[in-house]
Amino acid sequence: MKLALLAAFNAERAARRPVALLTDIATGDARLFKAAELADTAALEAAGGSDFVEAVQAGNSRVITHDGRNFFATIARPPLRIVALGAVHISQAMVPLAKLLSLDLVVIDPRTAFATPERFAGVTLLAEWPDEALPRIGLDADTAFVALTHDPKIDDPGLTAALAASCYYVGALGSRKTHARRVERLAAAGISADQLARIHAPIGLDIGAKSPEEIALSIMAEIIAVRRKGAPA
Repeated sequence: MKLALLAAFNAERAARRPVALLTDIATGDARLFKAAELADTAALEAAGGSDFVEAVQAGNSRVITHDGRNFFATIARPPLRIVALGAVHISQAMVPLAKLLSLDLVVIDPRTAFATPERFAGVTLLAEWPDEALPRIGLDADTAFVALTHDPKIDDPGLTAALAASCYYVGALGSRKTHARRVERLAAAGISADQLARIHAPIGLDIGAKSPEEIALSIMAEIIAVRRKGAPA
C-alpha cells in the first residue's frame, strides 16, 4: 500500500470523516473511499460486491470476496461523541455514564466558575463560548449535542451549529413553554421548521426523572435510542 494512500486514510480519520480502504490481498493494490463515495451504494457494490456494502454499513473491517478475489476492507468511522453545552450538575452526572458506554464526552461552557477541571476530571472541558469552541472541535453526524445551560446566549448558537452539522441527536433542556420560546427565537433567526422539529425537548426519555443523575440517565438513554432505533423527536 502506498504511503500517500495511508496518509490520506489517516487524515480522513483525524478529521472525523468516515473512510474505507479496499485492499487486494494478493497484490496489495488498494483503493480509498471517502465519505461521499461511501454513501454511493452502487459504487461500493461495483468495487467490492454486497459484502463490501455490508461491511461499510456495519462499520466492521473484514475479509471479503468479490469476483474471485480476496480483499481486506478496512472501515473507519468516527467514534460516537457527545458534546454537552453547559458545565452543570446534569453534565457532571453524564461523565461516568459516557465512560461506561465508551462515548467521548466534550463539555463546553464559557462560565469559568462552572467549567473547572475539578468538576469535570477525565473529559475534554472547554471554558469557551460555543461560537469559539464548536468550529474548532467540529460537529458531525456521529455527534450527539445537548444544550443544558438555560441561557439563550449560550444554548441558541450551539443548537444552530448542531442542526447545521446534522448531528444525529440534538436535545435541549427546558420545559415545553421554555422550548416554545426557544423555537420562536431560532425560527426568527432563519432555522426551518423541519430543522427545529429535530430538537428533542423536553430533553431525555420520559421516565419521570427529577434529580440531575436521573435526568442524565434519561438523556443518555434517549441518545442511544435515537442512534440505534431512530427514535422520533
